[in-house]
Amino acid sequence: MKYTIDKQEKYSLVKLHEEKLDSSIAPGLKSQLITIHAEGVKNIILDLSEVKYTDSSGLSALLVGNRVVQENGGIFVLASLSDHTTKLIKISQLDSVLNILPTVEEGIDAVFMNEIENELGGDDDEV
Repeated sequence: MKYTIDKQEKYSLVKLHEEKLDSSIAPGLKSQLITIHAEGVKNIILDLSEVKYTDSSGLSALLVGNRVVQENGGIFVLASLSDHTTKLIKISQLDSVLNILPTVEEGIDAVFMNEIENELGGDDDEV
C-alpha cells in the first residue's frame, strides 16, 4: 500500500497513493489508521483523490477508521472522493455516518470546528 502521512498538531492527513481501495489494500489501511490513532492522533483526514475504485472491503476500512477516531471525540474526514466511491457510500447509506468533504482544505476546517465544539462542550461539563 502506497501512502503519505502529513502529521500536524491537531490532525494527521493520510493520502492514499492507490487507484483501488479493495481487498488487497483495505487490511493495510485499517492497520495504518488504527496505528495512527494509537500514536495519539485524535483527528484524521483521509485524502482519496487518487482512488478511482472502492469495494466493500475498502468501505469496511473507512468505517473502522471512523469508529476508532470517533470513540475519543475526534473527527474522521474523507476528502476528494471519486464519483464511484461517493456513489458506493450513498448506495450503502453510509453518507449519514461518514464525514465526506470535497477538499482536504474543507476537511482541515472541519477538524478545527470539531476541536472548538469539543472545547465548548467540555466547558459546559465544568460549570
